[in-house]
Amino acid sequence: HCTSTYPTKDGEINLRGVQTLAAEFPDLKIGYSGHETGLMPTVAAVALGAVSVERHVTLDRSDWGSDQAASIEMSELTDLVSDIRRLEVALGDGTIRVYDDEKPIAEKLRRNQTV
Repeated sequence: HCTSTYPTKDGEINLRGVQTLAAEFPDLKIGYSGHETGLMPTVAAVALGAVSVERHVTLDRSDWGSDQAASIEMSELTDLVSDIRRLEVALGDGTIRVYDDEKPIAEKLRRNQTV
């Protein structure tokens, strides 16, 4: 999924297009090519099902060129990869459970309740 303006306005990114394409083409892997400023829409595209992402990378956003404003610098590329990896862990498996780390808190709250 891609909107080809540089930089893409938030209202024209249409991230739900990732889900639309996935539903229309269930046997294909859907990716996202981002031309927006910032990293959040690209991370959100992964949350919505994009299995690959593409961003323009520059050494210096102030350089001349039509896509510099929509490009990310190397430090941002590192942040983007870290954010996507964190998202993959945070999405979990969808099973609702009480985690072991929650159990002592639940016990403490139960003891402090007055009826």
